[in-house]
Amino acid sequence: MKTLINLFFTTVFVLLLAHFLHGVHVDSFTTAVLVAAVLGLLNIFVKPILVLFTLPATIFTLGLFLLVINAIIVMICAELVPGFRLDGFWVALLFSLVLSVCQSLVAGLTNDRDRR
Repeated sequence: MKTLINLFFTTVFVLLLAHFLHGVHVDSFTTAVLVAAVLGLLNIFVKPILVLFTLPATIFTLGLFLLVINAIIVMICAELVPGFRLDGFWVALLFSLVLSVCQSLVAGLTNDRDRR
């Protein structure tokens, strides 16, 4: 159930970010659902490999290189999902940063309910 809630909120955030950020294009609600699902799968399977290979750069930058890895994951998602387009690396970086903050806020709110 928690996974479906996260998928729903990620879909909503993808649609909102596509509306407010210039350079992010999502064709439909179905595309946004697909983007949310593909992002989740990429974060599970591809991101740990990227983090492992770029560990020296991540340590050297005190963890800031993880923002670049998140942007790369979003750019890979844009290549995989038809109907989801980004206008460049900086747009992907901003998109991934705002999406991560929004997802963290939702996770914090849903975890507070679980504790009560």
